[in-house]
Amino acid sequence: MILQHVPPDLIKFSLVVIFALFIGLEQRRLQINLDFESTFGTDRTFTLIGILGYILYIISPRDMTPFIYGGIAMAVLLGIYYYMKINLKQLFGLTSIITALITYCLAPLIYTQPAWLVLLVVVCLLVLTEIKDMLLAFSKKFDSDEFLTLAKFMVLAGVILPLLPDQPVSAEINVSPYKMWLAIVVVSSISYLGYLLRKFAFPTAGLLLTAVLGGLYSSTATTVILARQSKSNPAESQTVPAILLATTMMYLRIFLVALFFNAQVAMVLLPWFACFIIISLIIVYIFLKTGQKQTVLTGSNALEKQSNPLEFKTAIVFGLLFIFFAIITGYVVKLYGTRGVNGLAFIVGVTDIDPFIINLFQQKPGFVTSVTAIAVINAVTSNNIIKMIYAIVLSDKLLRIRLIIGFGALILAGVASSFLFPIFY
Repeated sequence: MILQHVPPDLIKFSLVVIFALFIGLEQRRLQINLDFESTFGTDRTFTLIGILGYILYIISPRDMTPFIYGGIAMAVLLGIYYYMKINLKQLFGLTSIITALITYCLAPLIYTQPAWLVLLVVVCLLVLTEIKDMLLAFSKKFDSDEFLTLAKFMVLAGVILPLLPDQPVSAEINVSPYKMWLAIVVVSSISYLGYLLRKFAFPTAGLLLTAVLGGLYSSTATTVILARQSKSNPAESQTVPAILLATTMMYLRIFLVALFFNAQVAMVLLPWFACFIIISLIIVYIFLKTGQKQTVLTGSNALEKQSNPLEFKTAIVFGLLFIFFAIITGYVVKLYGTRGVNGLAFIVGVTDIDPFIINLFQQKPGFVTSVTAIAVINAVTSNNIIKMIYAIVLSDKLLRIRLIIGFGALILAGVASSFLFPIFY
C-alpha cells in the first residue's frame, strides 16, 4: 500500500491539519453573521492552533514541556480575549474558547490514542457545536423535576441494584433482594422508555400512537384514562382502537420481560402472544375502518394525567407485591401443584400482574416451563377481563358494544389458549 511508504509523522501531521481545518470551518459557519472583529478567528486560526499544538508536542513528546507551556500561553491569550469580550460585548459564551483548546490538543490525542477515539472526539465536537438551537429547544421540554427523575432511575439501576445480595431471603421466600430489585429495574426501564418516547419524541402524537406508548407504561392505566376521556367525545372513532392497542403493547411488554428473565418461557409464549397481537390488530383495523371520522385527540390531551413511572413509592409497592406473590406462589405450588398456580393466576389478574409474572419467570430451574407459560396466559386473560370492566364502566355508553367485542375476542382467545395449551405442550 502507498500509505506504508509515507512517514507516520506526515500522516499524523496531515490529520491534525485536516481536523483543525474542519473545526475552523465549522466555527466560521456558526459565526458567519457576526462582526469580523468580534471573534478571535475561525478556519485559518483554528488550523494554526492545531499546527502549533503539533509542533510543540513533537519537539518533546515524552515530558511534553513545550506543549504544556504552549497550552498555558494559549489559555492566557484566550482568557484575555474572553475578558475583553465580556467587557465590550457583554457576551459570556465559552464554546469557541473550549473548542480552540481541544483543537490545540489534537496532536497528543492522535499520537497516543486509537484512531476511533480521535474520530469520536472530533465528531462529538462538530456535532455539539452545531446543535445549540436544537438543544435549547429540547431543554424547554423538560419539566422542573425531569433530571430528578433521571437521577432516580440511575439510583435504582446503578447504585441500589449492584449493592444488593443475590442470596434468597429465607427457605420460605426463595427470592433474593437482588432479583427482586432487578425486576423493579426491568419493569421501570420499559415504563420509563415509554414515558420518554411519549414526552420527548412524540409530544403531539395522535391518540393511537399515544395509546401505544402508554401501553408500554401500563395498559390498565391507559385504558382507564382513555375510557374516562371518552365521556367528553363519545363519537371519537379511535378511542376503542386506542384502548385495544394499549393492551396489544401489554403482550409485547410481557414478552420482553420474559425474554430478559427466562428466554425459554418467552419462546413458549411467543406463538400464543403473536396470535393475541394479530387478533387485536385485526379488530383495531376493522374498528378504524367502520368508525366515524372525528377529530383525533392529541397525545398531550390523551394521557396528560399519566405520571412519571419512576417513583420510589411505586418501587416499594412493587417490591412488596413481588415478595408477597413469591410467598403465595410457593405455598400454592406446595399445597395444590400446578392447578393451584393456574387458579392463582386468574385471581392475580385483577391486580398488578407484573410482580406475579416476573416471580414466575424467576422460579427454580426445576419449575415446569409450560406451567409458567399457561399461568402467564391466564393472568393476562384475567387482566383483560378487569380492563374490560373498567372500560365499560368508565366510558361513554356508545362505546360499550365495541369494547365488549374487542376485549371479548381477546378474552375468548386467552381462555381457548389455556385449554389448547396442553395439547401442544
